[in-house]
Amino acid sequence: MTTDKDCAAQFDAATGTRTTNTSAWATPLFVLLWSSGAIAARLALDHATPFALLTLRFALVCAVLGAIGLARHRLLPPRGERLYAALTGLLLIGGYSVFYFLALDQGMTPGVLATVLGAQPMLTLLLTERRFSAARMAGLALALAGLAMVVADSLLLARLSLAGVLCALASLASMTVGAILQKRITRAPAEVLPLQYGASLAACLLCLPFQPFAFDASLAFAAPLLWLALVISIGATLLFYRLIRAGNLVNVTSLFYLVPAGTAVLDYLLLGNRMAPLAMAGMGAVLAGLGVVFRGGRPNGIRESCRNPASPWRGAVQRLRSRSANAANTVNRARSEDPFIKS
Repeated sequence: MTTDKDCAAQFDAATGTRTTNTSAWATPLFVLLWSSGAIAARLALDHATPFALLTLRFALVCAVLGAIGLARHRLLPPRGERLYAALTGLLLIGGYSVFYFLALDQGMTPGVLATVLGAQPMLTLLLTERRFSAARMAGLALALAGLAMVVADSLLLARLSLAGVLCALASLASMTVGAILQKRITRAPAEVLPLQYGASLAACLLCLPFQPFAFDASLAFAAPLLWLALVISIGATLLFYRLIRAGNLVNVTSLFYLVPAGTAVLDYLLLGNRMAPLAMAGMGAVLAGLGVVFRGGRPNGIRESCRNPASPWRGAVQRLRSRSANAANTVNRARSEDPFIKS
């Protein structure tokens, strides 16, 4: 029997909406925090090699989440779910980050890398939604074009290498598959993140023999490192996982189109670097494309009794009408057969 709660859950899952206003504050906060990560990473990389920053960041996250997990007596998910959670984290966090830095190390510019990773919502749409409108795909394409406009300067300076392209594609594949797997995890994000960051830290440690490891033990490095570890890797990632659980996966991943634009705004506000007119036009294209994407989602895969979002009671009403009709037929039949009523 389909309850009203089931109907609401199915409709929310299909459309990416919620019956609460959680996403109203979580979405802009996530974009703001994630956008600040690029500036913090830029400041930190002035004092450390990429893999030193990544390894120390993940180690700090593991220490904090491990302490919280021990205090809550929930350090790991149940035994039967650990392998799946670890594999998901290895892809979504470890694989994405490791291949991202390897692509940069191979000479790929951040703008080109951001554009390659911008294909993730399109891949997610093709892999997860059986039926989607052409307008929805067009909105993603418009947002991707806007992203390319925002990072146009970096694109013009790009010098591509085969190794860099392969690492960028591996980062894209890791994040896409990892996000799809994460959508299926029903545990609270705080219950799986310690294990996932542990698996990601192990991946970084495996790469260390082949990568330089050096950093300055200074406040100029410690401050952005703490921001990346505590605010981005814990706070923003918890928000990201919450959005994945609550909404449509394509809509959530398409929010990454806003990150370069958000970084450009913060770069101007905090560091005084002006945005080029083309970048501002690109921000407008991103917003317009995302508007089409969010409006284009339709409630596919919902049971027939829940298809009308304006009336989640529809299935129950139909069943009541059917039972009432059956009861009326029974009463009429009994009356026709009762000799006292006939007379």
